Amino acid sequence: MGYSDELRRQADGIWKEIFEHPFLQELKAGTLPLVKFRYYLGQDWHYLDVFARAVGAAISKARNTQTLEHLADRVLRPVEKPLHRKLGELLQIDPIHLIAARPAPTNLAYINHLLATAAHGSMGEVAAALLPCPWTYHEIGQRIGEVPHPAYGAWADFYASGILDESVGAWRRLVDEAASTANAGERATMAEAFLLSSRYEYLFWEMAYRQEDWPI
Repeated sequence: MGYSDELRRQADGIWKEIFEHPFLQELKAGTLPLVKFRYYLGQDWHYLDVFARAVGAAISKARNTQTLEHLADRVLRPVEKPLHRKLGELLQIDPIHLIAARPAPTNLAYINHLLATAAHGSMGEVAAALLPCPWTYHEIGQRIGEVPHPAYGAWADFYASGILDESVGAWRRLVDEAASTANAGERATMAEAFLLSSRYEYLFWEMAYRQEDWPI
């Protein structure tokens, strides 16, 4: 049992709300309105860009070759961008429209949280903040099953294939290694970063379902 197991236990209530969110339930049933899925793709495109930048910022914190290689691999293997391009083709969405999407308030808050943690936090905090994204998607993939819709099915099959398994394992190792030498206060800060990102993961689905926009 590593510290990442403890973090997963602490976040269980939040993650259950994620797995039961109407966006994912309707996607699984094939009934999610396409306009909501297109919105999600545009927001996620920007999020993935910033996720990679946050990892890049964290590379300077690597204290050994193994950590450096783990982090560099996360930047050099953007497995989800090809999926977005494939889905764009299926839905006849020009990638230019994905790029042109303006980050919604929730998305901007989430990516600012990641960038601030990457810039000012410890290696353990950064790993803890970045872990919920691949880990929740990996678990969604293991739960969602067959989806009766061409685009939604392609999305579900991608995550059900276990493609994020290696990524989740790498981030969990970084969290566990950092926690093994951290004091109680440092582990508490890691937990705070992990739980905040978990809450933002839930809010991201809520944002997409409601097609959140700036009020003014």
